[in-house]
Amino acid sequence: MKSWNPESVQNVLGRTKYIDDLPEPAGLLHGQPVVSKSAHGRMLSLDASAALALHPSVRVLTARDIPGENELGTAVPDEPLLVADEWTYRGQSLALVLAETRSLARRAVALVKVEGEELPVITDPREAHAKGMIILSPRTMRMGDPEAAFKRCAVVVSGRVDSGGQEHVYLETQGATAQVRDGGGIFVLSGTQSPTGVQEAVARNLGLPMNAVEVDAPRLGGAFGGKEDQAASWSALAALGAFVTGRPVKIYLNRKDDLTFTGKRHPYSSDYKLGLDAEGRILAFEVDYYQNSGACTDLSPAILSRTLFHAASAYRIPNLRATGYMCRTNLPPFTAFRGFGAPQGIFVMEAALHKAAEAMGVDPVDLQRKNLLRTGDTFHYGMPVAEARTELCVDRALARSGWDRRRAEIDEFNRSRRDRKRGMAALPLCFGISFTKLMMNQGGALVHVYRDGSVGVHTGAVEMGQGVNRKIQKVAALALGVPESRVRIERTRTATVANTSPTAASTGTDLNGMAALAACEEIAKRLSAFRQDAGLGDAPWETLVAKAHEARIDLSAHGFYATPGLFYDGSAERGSPFAYHVYGCAVITAEVDVVRGTYRIDSATLVHDAGNVIDEVVDRGQIEGALAQGLGWALLEDLRYDRTGKLLSDTLSTYKLPDAHFLDFPVDLEFLGNAPNPRAVLKSKAIGEPPLMYGIAGYFAVLDALKAARGDRLRAPGFHDLPLTPEKALDYLTGVIP
Repeated sequence: MKSWNPESVQNVLGRTKYIDDLPEPAGLLHGQPVVSKSAHGRMLSLDASAALALHPSVRVLTARDIPGENELGTAVPDEPLLVADEWTYRGQSLALVLAETRSLARRAVALVKVEGEELPVITDPREAHAKGMIILSPRTMRMGDPEAAFKRCAVVVSGRVDSGGQEHVYLETQGATAQVRDGGGIFVLSGTQSPTGVQEAVARNLGLPMNAVEVDAPRLGGAFGGKEDQAASWSALAALGAFVTGRPVKIYLNRKDDLTFTGKRHPYSSDYKLGLDAEGRILAFEVDYYQNSGACTDLSPAILSRTLFHAASAYRIPNLRATGYMCRTNLPPFTAFRGFGAPQGIFVMEAALHKAAEAMGVDPVDLQRKNLLRTGDTFHYGMPVAEARTELCVDRALARSGWDRRRAEIDEFNRSRRDRKRGMAALPLCFGISFTKLMMNQGGALVHVYRDGSVGVHTGAVEMGQGVNRKIQKVAALALGVPESRVRIERTRTATVANTSPTAASTGTDLNGMAALAACEEIAKRLSAFRQDAGLGDAPWETLVAKAHEARIDLSAHGFYATPGLFYDGSAERGSPFAYHVYGCAVITAEVDVVRGTYRIDSATLVHDAGNVIDEVVDRGQIEGALAQGLGWALLEDLRYDRTGKLLSDTLSTYKLPDAHFLDFPVDLEFLGNAPNPRAVLKSKAIGEPPLMYGIAGYFAVLDALKAARGDRLRAPGFHDLPLTPEKALDYLTGVIP
């Protein structure tokens, strides 16, 4: 039997169809939002007469046309689908224009006149905090008594740490197509990581039950978190247009609109205080995170939660207090991005430890090694540390990179060269795996074995380039005992697998793979019993299936998985919020051009704990891609808004991404061997988010080289303002601490 072509082949050949590539249904209207031109204001009037006169097909929809609830917010109702009175950020949707062509819709948008009253604008989270612009209540996690512990410390350092936002730059921009179906239901083709989230938003806005809304999520052209929550608005607007006009409606943002209208990784500004004993063991740590949440709540509470959970990074800290504030500003609502708040917290911890190393005149890696988590320790949220592999990963990475030898070579190079300096840094990793909202840690699957022996697997996982379909295919094939070529992973549909969790938090394979495994094992159990009862012995798979079908054996099964052992008391800030932790270590070297302030990454050595690897090619690609994205956040990607809330880096010519030249360095990757994980499918570990943290080592490697140019590398002052752009590097070299 001829097997179907796996989607990887389609991708390589350029044949994969994304939403904007698909044939457009007859009678299609294109949608384009009318958006606010300032960051904060009150709408006094909206005149669409000139737009309506442009062409007979033009329609202009406002908040008055929404038949259901004009709201997208879930944690807090603070995000209207279409603004009825006050807008709170530049690029917020005020109305929706529909027309027969995309260009006609854009021309009509330009003719809509909006009169408004300008209101005060806040873009800085510290200013928002000072003015009481806080979303929900501050959140604090504690362990021990930091105040008392600081009195026993031989070394105490404090400082401020800033980390910028980051644009997702998914290859496929936000888009959706919606159409009315017989009976009044709505079908939505959505570029989303969260089909059920889109389904719920559309039903809410249109005043429909969820069973009247079907969402189909085809393969996405990238997402990185940017299509977890923020795909809902574009799908809901398309659905609104279809519902009101009765015609299919498509919304597809161009790159500049996508950059301008959508949220990014949260910028943070933080204050810390770190205390150590004379031997360099951490005794106490206090930190305050000022999260720039943007104008609407979005996913900020969950993201802040993960920041707090990762406040101690990979270190044992007996006395800790971490407090987070969600600061409401007049910028587009910041949202999920690979790492989901953990990189911001880990960067603060590493900055504090590096400043302590400066104060003590020692190499930061010495303090890192003295304070690593060990099995039997307790995280500051009360969860025991189980099967800690941080020390093992660090030791392997340092040995594999030849740390001592290379450190001596770098020091000798720096003594002999004035125009160039080299640096090196390590980053230990400990990253918790599970959604921090416990309800979301569940997955479903529907598996069909067809009577010719081929297999169809439906899950809630959305393929967006991360290889989740490939892994689930391997899981299903192994469970059924068939070649992988016999298994087809279907696209995600809410009518097939309901109540799906977003494909996010690195749980796509864990949750959906386990659900698919359960369904496949149920079918395999039935077939095994039938084989024995029917006396089929060693009959081939195809014969077994055909005979089972003749005997009316059910060849379909629904599988469900809920991550066991999770619990958390939010009032006490205690519990076990993660199924397990991923460990690892990165060693990165860099070279700085002292005259120009430019730099390059020379090498990266990674030792990563991936459990039993399901597919090494997929995992290797994800680790190297995450490293590149982490280096981009740490060193290059300078997301800039001006004081009026206007995005300055609004094109790919003003927003610098890692390119082939920047990434032209060897990556030596070792998967930690003999490290099965009994808490995930096939004893594997999640792969998507944790390796992004390795990019933070790139920041400190470049800083190490810059400090060598300033004098005594061990005692030269550092600065912790990410990204470390060449402009900041040049300022530092000329005596200015950014």
